[in-house]
Amino acid sequence: MASQDWFDKDFYKVLGVDKSVSAADLKKTYRKLARQYHPDSNPGDAKAEAKFKEISEAYSVLNDPEQREEYDQIRAMGSGARFSAPGASGGGGFDDVFSRFGQGRGGAQAPGGFDDFFSMFDQQGGGGFGSGRFGQTTGGFRGFGGPQRGADVTARTTIDFVTAAKGETITLQGEDNVPFKVKIPAGVSDGQKIRLRGRGRPSPDGGETGDIVVTVAVRPHPVFSRDGLNLRVTVPVTFTEAALGATIEVPTLGGDPVRLRVAPGTPSGRVLRVKGRGIATTKGAGDLLAEVQVAVPTHLDDAAREALERFQALEPKENPRADLMAKAR
Repeated sequence: MASQDWFDKDFYKVLGVDKSVSAADLKKTYRKLARQYHPDSNPGDAKAEAKFKEISEAYSVLNDPEQREEYDQIRAMGSGARFSAPGASGGGGFDDVFSRFGQGRGGAQAPGGFDDFFSMFDQQGGGGFGSGRFGQTTGGFRGFGGPQRGADVTARTTIDFVTAAKGETITLQGEDNVPFKVKIPAGVSDGQKIRLRGRGRPSPDGGETGDIVVTVAVRPHPVFSRDGLNLRVTVPVTFTEAALGATIEVPTLGGDPVRLRVAPGTPSGRVLRVKGRGIATTKGAGDLLAEVQVAVPTHLDDAAREALERFQALEPKENPRADLMAKAR
């Protein structure tokens, strides 16, 4: 914003607040006005849209302590003033207003005159005449530096595992309490950010509108977990199923169970793969990875115990830990 605008616009009046308003009350007032004039609440109403931009511009200056201080100083010094060429009639022009920043009142030869004034705006990389703070570009004079982009608005939402996998359109409440819809794409992961282009804060000087950035948290599932686009599930099998082989049922996410063949002698930790039954996205689908876990019985009756003891006497006399011990030496 060019500082010339600060002579013409009473931002306190725009927001309907006193100059002594606190930061908390300023924010409260802005949110109330933003809800009232937001374009989503007034579709097709050009006057409401213009008012929304006006209050957003006022808030962007008054909400920043440094800009607010500069704004108050310039308004106090130059209320009703205008930039005028040196020597113009009537006095109280360009040099008079900014003389309290240490500039001279003389003509082109006077020290601290017209050229020195512009040097104030060339600090820290040449912010230009359109600086929100001296030396910091926010849009510039006649397009110098380009218009300032509106601020992004952040939001968070927590969804369940199935919604993240399948995708869904949900409604969230914005900072200004105006609801907005978000399309959750299929396969969204925990912590992923979804950017809604052009749905954030408007630019204070006619630039590009900011975005809404939604961070998604996904609740854990009691059975399934994510491994990229693959789904993982742990499947318990009995000792005899693992030893002798069996056909078992395995659950899928939101679908019918699938039947898998457990080969004889399958150990704990072996992974059985079901192609295409993982997370499905526009870029493809993952697999279902079923990890076999041998379940050891915790209660045996006398007959079962006797049967196992007979099996123990007949099983091969191999030490399953022999290789482990050898590698550990």
